[in-house]
Amino acid sequence: MEVKMTGITKSFGHNSVLRGVDFGLHAGEVHALMGENGAGKSTLMNILTGLHTADSGEILVNGSERTFANPKEAEVNGISFIHQEMNTWADMTVLENLFLGRELKNGIGWIKTKEMKAQAKGVFAELGIHLDLNRDVGTLSVGQQQMIEIAKSLMTNAEVIIMDEPTAALTEREIDVLFTIIEKLKSRNVAIIYISHRMEEIFRISDRITVMRDGVSVATKNTKETHNDEIVRMMVGRDLEDYYPEKHAEIGEVVFEAKQLGQEKVFKNISFQVKAGEIVGFSGLMGAGRTEVMRSIFGIDPLDEGELYLEGEKLLIKSPHDAIRKGIGFLTENRKDEGLILEDSICDNISLPSIDGFKKHLLIDTKAEHDFADMLMKRLNVKAMTREDPASSLSGGNQQKVVLAKWVGIGSKVLILDEPTRGVDVGAKREIYQLMNELADRGVAIIMVSSDLPEILGVSDRVLVIHEGKLAGELSRTEATEEKIMTLATGGY
Repeated sequence: MEVKMTGITKSFGHNSVLRGVDFGLHAGEVHALMGENGAGKSTLMNILTGLHTADSGEILVNGSERTFANPKEAEVNGISFIHQEMNTWADMTVLENLFLGRELKNGIGWIKTKEMKAQAKGVFAELGIHLDLNRDVGTLSVGQQQMIEIAKSLMTNAEVIIMDEPTAALTEREIDVLFTIIEKLKSRNVAIIYISHRMEEIFRISDRITVMRDGVSVATKNTKETHNDEIVRMMVGRDLEDYYPEKHAEIGEVVFEAKQLGQEKVFKNISFQVKAGEIVGFSGLMGAGRTEVMRSIFGIDPLDEGELYLEGEKLLIKSPHDAIRKGIGFLTENRKDEGLILEDSICDNISLPSIDGFKKHLLIDTKAEHDFADMLMKRLNVKAMTREDPASSLSGGNQQKVVLAKWVGIGSKVLILDEPTRGVDVGAKREIYQLMNELADRGVAIIMVSSDLPEILGVSDRVLVIHEGKLAGELSRTEATEEKIMTLATGGY
C-alpha cells in the first residue's frame, strides 16, 4: 500500500496543531516519524486513520484520494494503529481482547473458541509470546499488554501498521523479537510507520525518517544518509548538549531503607538503601518484580514481610495516603490509569497530593493553588494552552511531566520513578534528567526503575538488578555496563 499526505492542517479551537504536513509511505518500508511531544505526530496519524478530519490537505491511498470515516473503516481497509496507550480491557481474557469485535462464529452464532485459540497461538508463537489465553489482561504487565496489541494488529492482515512507541515498555528480548517480526512484515510488503523517541531503534530498523516540529514536517531523510545529531537538531531546532547532564549532588546519609521485603510468589528478601542526593537505578527483565516492589513500598499492594525505614524511623504503610504523608512519592509506569485523572484539569492533577496545603478555614485558596500549578508547569515546560485544560488533551510526554510535577510539588523526601521517560522525546528526557539532578541536589533520595539500559547507566549512581523476584546484584556507577546488567538480569554472575 502506498500512502501520500500533502499539506495537512488541523486546529482544535484556537490551537493550531498541524500547519502543513507532508508525509509519504512506500509499501514494504519502515518509515520513522519523529518529533518532540506535541509536534503533531499522533494527530497526523489520527487523521490518516479517520479519528480526526483534516481542515485542509490531501490524502492519497494507492494513488486515489481517500479519507476514512473512522478507525474501524481504516482497519478494514488495511491500516492498523497500535497506540502508545494500550487499548485493552482489563477484565477480559487475553483471547477475548484479541478477538474483540471480530469473534469467529459458526452458522448459528456460536463462538468458535477452539479455532480462535488456534489462530492466537499461531501468532503468539511467531512473536515469541508465552501467555495463558484465559488470563485476565488486567493481571499482565504493561510490556505484556503491548505485545498483545501488536499481536492483534498482525491478526488483521494489515498492509500498513502504525506503531506509536511500541518498545517503550518492552524488554530487550521482546524488542529483538519485535524487530524480527517487523523484518518479516517488510518481506511481505507490509509498510510500518514507526513513531519513537529512541534514536538507536530508529537507526536500527527504519528506512526513512520524517521529522516534525511545531506542526510542520521539517524534512524527510533516508536513514543511511543522516545521523543522530542532525535528527535531534531538526526535532528541537537547536543542538542538544550532553544527553545525560552531569550530576554534582553530594551523596549524604541513608534516607530510606528496605529490609527483607517479600510478597508471596512475586519477590523475596529485597533489601536496599538509598542515600540523600543519590539516584539508585533498578534494572531487570520485564516481570522480574521491579515494579511490584515499588508498588508495595508505596502501599498500593500489601507486603507479606519486611520493614521500611525513613530517616531511621520505622514506617507502617498500608496505603498510598500513608506513603504520601511520610514523604514518599511514586511516579507510576501506567500514567493513564494510575498517574492521572484524565478528565480533570492540569491544575487539579498537579495540586491533588498537596491540596491540604492550600486550605484556609476549610476553603481552598485557589489563587495559591493556581500559582503553584503555573510555577510547576513553567518549571517542567508543560506544553498546554492553560492550566485548566484537561490532562487528556496533552501529548503523552506532557502528561508524564504533569505526573512528575505533582510529586515535585509536594516536596517528597523519597521519590520513586517507574519508567520516568517512557514515551518522552529527547528534549523532554533531558529536562527530566536535569530535574532529577536538581532534586538530588536538594537531598531527595531517588529510586528509578527503567527498562532503558543506556538511561540506567547514564543517570544512576548505583544499579540494583532484580532477577525472578530476587536481588541478583549491585553495581557501582563505575563498574556498571550493559553486559554486566544483562548477565545479572538473566540469572548469571
